[in-house]
Amino acid sequence: MFVYISESLASDPILLVEMLLQKDRTEPFDLEEVLQELPKVQREALWARLVTLLCDQLAAFPQEHWDAGIEEDNGMEVAFHSQFFFSTLLSLCRTTPGVLPYLPASEMPLRQAVHGLCEAWWKKGLLGKEELGRTAFLVCLEKTLILKKPVAEIQRLWGFHEVLLTVDFSSEDSKELIDLLLQCFLSVNHIRNQDGKRLMVFLFSWNVNFIRMIHGTVKNQLPYFANSLTDHIAEIYCRAWKKASGFCLEQIETTCIQDFMRHAVLLHRSSPVYAKVRQILSYFHKLKGRHGLDEMLYRLYKPILWRALSAANSEVRANATLLFTEAFPIHDPSQSSEKVDETIQKQLDTLVCLLEDPQPLVRSTATLGVCKILAKCWEVIPPTVITDFLKKLVVELANDTSSPDVRCSVFKCLTIVLDNSYSHPLLEQLLPALKNSLHDTSEKVRVAFLDMLLKIKAVRAAKFWKVSSMEHLLARLAVDSQPVSKRIVNLLFNSFFPVNQSEEVWCERCVTLIQMNPKAARKFYQYSHIYTAPTNIVKLMLTIRRCLNACIQTEDPNKTNTINKENASVLEDVLSVKDTASMASLLEVVVILWRSIRKALELNKDALQYTTVKFGSVLPKYFNVFQEERCTVPLIQLASLLPPASVPTFSCGVLSRLKRLEAGAKVSQYSQIIECLCSWGQAAHVLELITDWLTEALPTGNGNTSRKVRIQETVEAKPDLGLDYLEYLVSRTSTRDCILPFRQGQLKQLHKALGAWKNFLTVCSDVIRVGLGDEEFKGQVLHLCSVVLISGEFSYLHYTDTITDSRVNMKDVVTNVFQKILEVMARRLRKDPEEGQEMADSLQTLFSYIENMTYHVDRLRIKNIYFITHPQEVTIPETVHDLPPLSCILLDVLLKSPPVTR
Repeated sequence: MFVYISESLASDPILLVEMLLQKDRTEPFDLEEVLQELPKVQREALWARLVTLLCDQLAAFPQEHWDAGIEEDNGMEVAFHSQFFFSTLLSLCRTTPGVLPYLPASEMPLRQAVHGLCEAWWKKGLLGKEELGRTAFLVCLEKTLILKKPVAEIQRLWGFHEVLLTVDFSSEDSKELIDLLLQCFLSVNHIRNQDGKRLMVFLFSWNVNFIRMIHGTVKNQLPYFANSLTDHIAEIYCRAWKKASGFCLEQIETTCIQDFMRHAVLLHRSSPVYAKVRQILSYFHKLKGRHGLDEMLYRLYKPILWRALSAANSEVRANATLLFTEAFPIHDPSQSSEKVDETIQKQLDTLVCLLEDPQPLVRSTATLGVCKILAKCWEVIPPTVITDFLKKLVVELANDTSSPDVRCSVFKCLTIVLDNSYSHPLLEQLLPALKNSLHDTSEKVRVAFLDMLLKIKAVRAAKFWKVSSMEHLLARLAVDSQPVSKRIVNLLFNSFFPVNQSEEVWCERCVTLIQMNPKAARKFYQYSHIYTAPTNIVKLMLTIRRCLNACIQTEDPNKTNTINKENASVLEDVLSVKDTASMASLLEVVVILWRSIRKALELNKDALQYTTVKFGSVLPKYFNVFQEERCTVPLIQLASLLPPASVPTFSCGVLSRLKRLEAGAKVSQYSQIIECLCSWGQAAHVLELITDWLTEALPTGNGNTSRKVRIQETVEAKPDLGLDYLEYLVSRTSTRDCILPFRQGQLKQLHKALGAWKNFLTVCSDVIRVGLGDEEFKGQVLHLCSVVLISGEFSYLHYTDTITDSRVNMKDVVTNVFQKILEVMARRLRKDPEEGQEMADSLQTLFSYIENMTYHVDRLRIKNIYFITHPQEVTIPETVHDLPPLSCILLDVLLKSPPVTR
């Protein structure tokens, strides 16, 4: 059977195809074993026939029909399936390089098999490996750029990277490969992968002309690289420089590294490329001391750096200073020791000149560089040089009045020097000269100075209070901004809040701090929660409570000298209830501490309840004992932090406090009461009180007798004080947020009351303005009234068919006003004719009014306007005095007017 199959396969290759397509896996027959047992002559004949078969099939089916498969019978005895076709391609390896690019995506298993065959052919070193190796490399390279996780493919690609040595770089066929290789320098997966880095390092030595292409690609992409990725790029450049030799090494140094140096000197610092170029060069600077690197930097910097340090452009000088100090010392180790010493001395002299540069940017940069050099090279720099540098910094540049940036740079950079423990003895002697810098006019300088003090404390270089005294630190804490205050609190925290000691010591330090500077104490405990746990804050609050209780019991004459053990305190002999300032400050500290951990207490219900009970039980006693205003304010604040039920006596009378205040009260007298009511959710009562006062005090209003205040008291209305309360409510975010929910209730009623007052005040304002005005102003007002009256009368008489309601209303209003005036005059004349006559004669301002009215009557040509109902009842008077008294007076006034009589 075996001999028959062997002879059949050798004579008929189609039989082999049928076996491949129809092989039953349950059949024990092993085709691979049969092929291995074939004699060499038969195997050669079999492969020759398969090649012929393949060529015939490729000729019968062009490339454009491969996706469609083989659908027609080509005269062969067996109809070939596509799997047979591609399996045949797999076997005939010499034909695969031309066929593989045209295989459809649906035949991915076949593509992978052909790729594996090409790769194996290359690794075996068989005849024709160059062509198959290039095919395998190209396919693998494409996969590494397409796949999301190409780690395995990148490793596989590096396995036969030597294929590139067989590629002609200048050939047209290599352009596709070159483009794909350049994409590797843009791929994060390749840059971060070690095998990818090896490949890219190798590419720097592949062809000299390719180096410039690589560098251009990287530079174009630099602005978009993350900092972490830029470090990998720097590593690739450095490793490529180490591996290269000959022309490639020269090209890397001049085209790549020296180009980075030029950019680092000439680019603006705002350029997105500048920071990345600096990062790449910093990688080289950190590796100084390795074989050949110092010499390379010395040689490449020589034509660039020294010229830039003396450039006219200050930014160029600053950039060069940054490179120079970072790469210091720049020397050639192959030179003699005397030559090296001379070079370094020149560079030290250059540093001194840079510290004296006229531009603040250069001086700041030089300060940073000098401090880095001192921290790194303290042991090898002569002591006299170190002392000169530090004196230059501490004495001169720290007091540079022309630039706060320079002063700030000094303190920031001295922290770098403090990292070197050898610097501590010398700095301990020099730093006290900087004590006044705590009060620098620039906030950022003060912040930098305090950061330096924190560094001194951390490394124990010196006693920070010897650099800046405690009194100065507390004075600055009391008045400075948040960034400065937080740093001072951090600096002094262990001194006034030693968490590793007992709670009594905390309280003692608190009293000491209050006595030293009360404002600083409040600020200190405002930020203490940042540097300790909320539990410690609560403990300190309760300890202060015990201290206050002990002071109250000591002063109480009705109590024995024996103090409750719970309230015992070592501060009994130090504090007294009569010391109002200390008592008030302790109460303020409790409020500040509670507010600082309010959110944390709300999350811990048990701690909140315990603290509430403790303070709620003593608060009524505190109100009785501490009645000075200085103490009352923090007590009300403390009560606002408790539920109203915890302080029933105070909560029931708090609104009465607002009502009893007199008009013109200070904001401090009612602000905390309003805040307290708002914190309890009782802002509606304040709005109700304000509305009642405004409504009751309105002169034209009868008041709303149905409205009731929460606490029934007979208190006169104080609208001006109510407006003060309202202003306080709406001018602060915390209180404003408390009243905004009452839009449909109390706020609506308040708005109505304010509207009534607005109308009343508008009328009062007009009356006052008329009363205080001169004759000309009064005449203008009367003129305006006459115009309105005449125009309304004219419209009413001549355009009755188009009169609107608004015109009728306006005419009625004006008529009613004059009617009231006439009625008053009539009543006065009827009651006392003589007095009425005197009043009429005194109305001299009516002359101008009559004149204006007469003038408009003439302009409007209002003629024959009479209302005579019964002419027979009218008796024509002979003289003015025959008229009734009021008519007589009015007509007498009109007849005396010049516009009428002329």
